[in-house]
Amino acid sequence: MSVRTPSFQFFMASVAMATSTFATQAVAQASFYEGPAFAGQSLVVTEQVRNMGRQGFNQDAESAVVAKGKRWEVCDEDRFRGNCMVLRPGRYPTPASMGLTSRVASARALPDNERIADNRYAPEPVAAQLTFYARENFRGQTYTTEANVPNLQRTGFNDRAESAVVLGERWEVCDNAQFRGRCVVLRPGRYPSLEAMGLSGQISSLREVAWDARVANNRYAPEPVPVYDSRRRRGERLFEADITSARAVLATSGQRCWVEQERLPQVRGEANVPAAIAGALLGGILGHQVGGGSGKDIATVGGVVAGAALGSQYGRNGQPAGTQDVQRCENLPGGAQPAYWDVSYEFRGRQHNIQMAEAPAGRTITVNDQGEPRQ
Repeated sequence: MSVRTPSFQFFMASVAMATSTFATQAVAQASFYEGPAFAGQSLVVTEQVRNMGRQGFNQDAESAVVAKGKRWEVCDEDRFRGNCMVLRPGRYPTPASMGLTSRVASARALPDNERIADNRYAPEPVAAQLTFYARENFRGQTYTTEANVPNLQRTGFNDRAESAVVLGERWEVCDNAQFRGRCVVLRPGRYPSLEAMGLSGQISSLREVAWDARVANNRYAPEPVPVYDSRRRRGERLFEADITSARAVLATSGQRCWVEQERLPQVRGEANVPAAIAGALLGGILGHQVGGGSGKDIATVGGVVAGAALGSQYGRNGQPAGTQDVQRCENLPGGAQPAYWDVSYEFRGRQHNIQMAEAPAGRTITVNDQGEPRQ
């Protein structure tokens, strides 16, 4: 029979506490990336980083992935100074998604028992989402889900998807039910045609890929067109920003033309923006940038969607108010160009520019406190 002395019991308790502490630290993991949307060089950290610029980065981090189990504090100055926000587990593709106005310069895991005021948290990441379209170029009937679907037969969308939009996380899609048969992993982005991966009209099941799952390169679909996730984050405050200009960029072979409305003296205080554009286009916001920019610059950003504009209508009820239409064109090589709406707005003294597949519904754009568009 052995007798456990108080010293022995204290020693065992210390070992247990150390083991528990080590286990807690083991799950304190975050990945930081030099570029937005998890692009460029990456850095996986399990302890505090006082200066990102000294970790082999050419610059501070612009995006981050926080593993489950821990919260991380990120700051826009080194040594945890400047503007600091707390990240819950999830993916943060830009500094703005973390509640910062500039890059992450320092980061550290927070103790589990530390109390955090609500205003210190970054907006909570939104759930992964996949939308299928029954026709190429995001046309036709749609089906959207945030949950795994073992069999699309029950949704009425089995073997019908011809294009797709992926938000938030990666998704695995398969040509047989129960995630069997030929399967391909889709990264976040827009896929105007599933034909390139041999799955057009053949997808029967789909499921979200875990954020930390390793996927072999040969399992990925070709790189998608970038997508702007305009869904509202939990806890975000929303505001209305005044539209300062809106123009329809029309697709013609060898040229890129747009109809721009020049403002005339106000009539009865009414403001006017273009109201509709004909053609089958993907609804929603296609791209966003701060500081304005010309239409030519925007056309190369990657936030446009392919589609033929057949015509345009302006004004509400066909009656323009206080404006005149002026068509301008520029010659472009390479044949037909995409069509979209080029919309500018001002928020808190800064000019923003977005590309939209449809005309703005009114005279304002809904944005968050960083001026990012929200639907």
